[in-house]
Amino acid sequence: MLLAGSACGFALRFGRVVRKIREAKPDADFHLHPLGKRVWDFVWEVLLQAKVIRERPFAGLAHAFVFWGFCAFALVTLNHFATGVDLPFLARHGWFGAFYFGFAAVFAVAVAVSIATLFIRRFVARPRWLGEHVSIESGVIALLIFILMITYLAQYAMGDTKLMWWLHTLALLIFLPLIPHTKHLHLVLSPLTVFLSRGEFSRIPPLSGDEDFGLDTGKDVTQIVALQAYSCVECGRCSEHCPAVSTGKILDPKQIILGVRGYLNEFGAKSDEPLLGKLISQEAAFQCTTCGACEFQCPVGIEHLPIIVGLRRGAVNTGKWEDDYGTKLFLALERNGNALGFSATERDKFIQKQQFPLFDGTQEYCLWLGCMGAYDPQGREIIASFARVMQHLGATFGVLKKEKCTGDPARRLGNDLVFQQLAEQNLQTLAQAKVAKIVSICPHCVRTISKDWREFGEAPPIEHHSEFMARHQEKLPKTGSQQKIVYHDPCYLGRYRGTYDQPREVLARSGEVIDPPRSRERSFCCGAGGGLAFLGEETGERVSHARAKELVATGADVVGAACPFCNTMFRDALSAVSDAPPKLYDIAQIAAASIEALSPRDTSSQNQRFAGS
Repeated sequence: MLLAGSACGFALRFGRVVRKIREAKPDADFHLHPLGKRVWDFVWEVLLQAKVIRERPFAGLAHAFVFWGFCAFALVTLNHFATGVDLPFLARHGWFGAFYFGFAAVFAVAVAVSIATLFIRRFVARPRWLGEHVSIESGVIALLIFILMITYLAQYAMGDTKLMWWLHTLALLIFLPLIPHTKHLHLVLSPLTVFLSRGEFSRIPPLSGDEDFGLDTGKDVTQIVALQAYSCVECGRCSEHCPAVSTGKILDPKQIILGVRGYLNEFGAKSDEPLLGKLISQEAAFQCTTCGACEFQCPVGIEHLPIIVGLRRGAVNTGKWEDDYGTKLFLALERNGNALGFSATERDKFIQKQQFPLFDGTQEYCLWLGCMGAYDPQGREIIASFARVMQHLGATFGVLKKEKCTGDPARRLGNDLVFQQLAEQNLQTLAQAKVAKIVSICPHCVRTISKDWREFGEAPPIEHHSEFMARHQEKLPKTGSQQKIVYHDPCYLGRYRGTYDQPREVLARSGEVIDPPRSRERSFCCGAGGGLAFLGEETGERVSHARAKELVATGADVVGAACPFCNTMFRDALSAVSDAPPKLYDIAQIAAASIEALSPRDTSSQNQRFAGS
């Protein structure tokens, strides 16, 4: 009777959550294939707890032991209740029962120590990422888990007694209905969340028809979004690594997810109430740099970026977002085809000055200039340097006569109409030019062309210039220089594309490569992504200044960048945070300088032809 009552208490609340998720609209583009990857992600992230441990080793290992303990105790718990009605299936005198009870006892010790450690961390140490308000429910759950382990160990040591049996039973019966009322609902939902992911990092789903404008009201919330909102464990890992949170912005990715959950609890997924408002701040949604640190860190499979971009879509596509800088950006993309708002003739003049060959189908590579490479003075220097490197390597290339912005800032800010127009026009241009391979200096262009354009057609394969140079690094000179180069991992090259070693391999030929405290997967954003490079001044501390301080503190002679947006952000930031800042160069500029230093006679004609603007 008690077990039935406990199960009923669980089912009533959990059933309400399930109904909230099921009443959300289906994700139009969701499919289970490839199934093998989903199974592997489930094994790696759920069963092995690898992501939990990797990103927070101490607390992660404690959490992992609690999870593994629950798995180990599944059989013991079933036998425990079976014993209550005199139908036990595990006996102490049997070889398997003796082994398994001992096996569970080892885990009971590990779980008891781990849950006590996590309790102290949450209620005594209290890292600020866990939040200002610590829920009492978390303490109650931790206490119940501790009681379960202690009572089991007492039974294992002293034999079954009615007192210990009932204490263990009551702890279980109280624990079960509490789960769906607390953040511990992730025990049930997070395995599903990990298994039913969108399939790749930060994948922005396509809109499902003319009436779909993004996440505008409750009716726009999809089942995956609802499932992820209810899976949040409130651990604060996303907040800890978010550049907006670290620099005093309103945005907190954890609060965005909890805001969606709060909306579903209050209004449901059939409501016409706007999502952005009381529970989710519009200002916060537009402070995201889309760096992906939150999504990369999340241990329960929540995909923050598609949700944040979805909220931006809902505001932009319905005209609810009013921002002078945003309006100016969208008009520049529509009228001029580039985010900087320059006439296309400026790009033509640059091409003519550098004497870049136009792509005619005979060259191996189409060199994609991008907005920064075609119009920004520093970006032009990077393009010119990379062109010198390509010529040194013997690679033939040409540039497109007509090339427009890939649409990355429009895509990340939620303007689907402008993005679609740019994507379709560029795809048509590439097809007409019969381009087979593309190389670009911009990770944002690489990501947008290779992934986001797929909604409208398949683009030729594209690689980043760091990957191109790394493949040919044996042909690049090794200078033997002792200068220290601190490399900054761009978000869209690192977390989005998984390219970490190649830029370092290129830089290593020109000096000693060192890393800042936050590097590789944990790299800190420059502040330019998500269209924020075009949206005016930031509130709070500038993200670029926070990162520049880290780079300067390494004592490096040179900051090596691999993204023109990072280069732009650090150009002023380094000078603002230091009286004697390190020099700032793109990896292509460093490689080109090494080529020129070791073979000036061979490159003198190239210097004249490909001189920086």
